Amino acid sequence: MTSKKQSKNKKLMLLSHSRPPTARAKTASLSSKATRNLIRSHHRLLKSRAQALQSGDHALADKLDAQIRENGGLESYQIASKLGQSSARGGDSSKVLVDWIGPQLSLLKDTPFRLRVLEIGALSTKNACSMKKSLDVTRIDLNSQEPGILKQDFMERPLPHSDDDRFHLISLSLVLNYIPYAEGRGEMLKRCVTFLTNKLPSDCPVSCAPSLFLVLPLPCVNNSRYLTENRLQEILSSMGFVMTQSKQTSKLIFQLWEHRQDYKPKPFKKEILNDGKTRNNFAIIVRDDYKPVTK
Repeated sequence: MTSKKQSKNKKLMLLSHSRPPTARAKTASLSSKATRNLIRSHHRLLKSRAQALQSGDHALADKLDAQIRENGGLESYQIASKLGQSSARGGDSSKVLVDWIGPQLSLLKDTPFRLRVLEIGALSTKNACSMKKSLDVTRIDLNSQEPGILKQDFMERPLPHSDDDRFHLISLSLVLNYIPYAEGRGEMLKRCVTFLTNKLPSDCPVSCAPSLFLVLPLPCVNNSRYLTENRLQEILSSMGFVMTQSKQTSKLIFQLWEHRQDYKPKPFKKEILNDGKTRNNFAIIVRDDYKPVTK
């Protein structure tokens, strides 16, 4: 029989459980500075809310819910995120992905074959990857902003029964950092392995290594007490991934990981790797109880 603690931990793994209240956005016109401040404030409140829920302090969680609603809720956060990804502000991280897989897309041009992409946390149906006919994009988000984006929690998405339900590429662009629980981030990465496939028709002109496109705020890996680029590589390598592309800007880190090897269960705890008073507490915890789904 499942214990109360196990049930609570399972519930905390769901993205939807950490989802803040949705409120009508105050405005879609925000300056770059206001956009950054809104996003930072939202993440700070969301983290505090998650901690309150984890400790059972529902009064504090309700108070933080009220603050989140006052700031416009999830809708305002998504508007700010979309503005940050606009071409006018140098956004749309999928442009980097499209550039990296350009050679494969060129070979698929003028053929009926398409690579299946799962975009988690999708904000738009008109980003760079959506404009490529060689990509068949499935978009999901906790709070769908437009038709073409399925309202769904990835952690509750039904497990695939066959390769037809899997994807050649999964996009996690500024999603992992949205999860307020370090253990939930590890669970999401493990779950991605289950949804990847390299199966394509025998006459397809390209071979495809199942891949994970990962985008994180740069401070998550270069200014955290608990996560460094080396530790991130150790975590993903243990899951069978090999990094093939990497790029950094002043604000973001972009990585492309190909899944080439078997998953080798290995736990990663929250431990200080880079101490300092000015560092943040972003971390990824991985449990070693991974059970692969039979393909």
